[in-house]
Amino acid sequence: MAGLVVVGLDGSASAALAADYAVDDAVRRGAALKIVHVRDPWSGDLALRGLDNLTAAATRHGEDILAAARERVRERVPDLDVVTRMVTGSIVEQLKSESAEADCLVVGSRGMGGFAGLLLGSVGLGVAGHVPGPIVVVRQMAPVSYGEIVVGYDGSDHSEAALEYAFGEARRRGAGLKVIYTWQELIFSPYAIGYSQLLQGVFNDRVADVHQRLTSWRERNPDVKVEESFLTGHPIPALTEASRLADLVVVGSRGMGAFGSAVLGSVSHGVLHGASCPVAVVRPYQEER
Repeated sequence: MAGLVVVGLDGSASAALAADYAVDDAVRRGAALKIVHVRDPWSGDLALRGLDNLTAAATRHGEDILAAARERVRERVPDLDVVTRMVTGSIVEQLKSESAEADCLVVGSRGMGGFAGLLLGSVGLGVAGHVPGPIVVVRQMAPVSYGEIVVGYDGSDHSEAALEYAFGEARRRGAGLKVIYTWQELIFSPYAIGYSQLLQGVFNDRVADVHQRLTSWRERNPDVKVEESFLTGHPIPALTEASRLADLVVVGSRGMGAFGSAVLGSVSHGVLHGASCPVAVVRPYQEER
């Protein structure tokens, strides 16, 4: 890894929260910080049409955003290594390119200005679904530090990547790690009472398998305090509820097993919209690198 945290800024309040999170993340990692502003592609079109004054205004707006962000970083952490970049084009593609060698990409949940008022489902989810590695979407910050990281785990490759990232975050923060496994019962006829013991047996087997998998993670990370939570039901309400007393929730970009082969638009999407703290969506690097 390059020792780099990238944050996308657009001048919105949500992006300001993302910038503060990115600064703290860079400090924890001992990494450099890259602040990126993506200018709308229509700025170039305006120049071609002779509307240079509007192009210049868009450029100044981006420069002002980056200058203000850099000054804010300097006030908080004077010795942090900071670079700024203004690029033009598709927000998702540009952020993907700018963060290609980064340890983490941080964005706000919604934006204005360069992000053209796009909502979470357009920018945050678009980037989270296409960028390998972790992307942190800052919808809101936890009101206090709870000293706990929450991660959804189901044994899939994506949740393994999420778990690895969650352990790293817990270690860097000196926090505990809460691992949540949920299992959705199969739906039978309401008259099939005899299936209850069968379902309980399946759940017990799943729990035993996940516990065994987590044992090896505990052994490799003895410095992290781990709490295991095994629940029946859908993962979204379980993770959303746990986020109320967490500093960060970590999920895979998609899952299998207990997550019902969910793609980003279901479990991760639901957690991103409902969580009370920042959410990290982790896509395995090997999918593209």
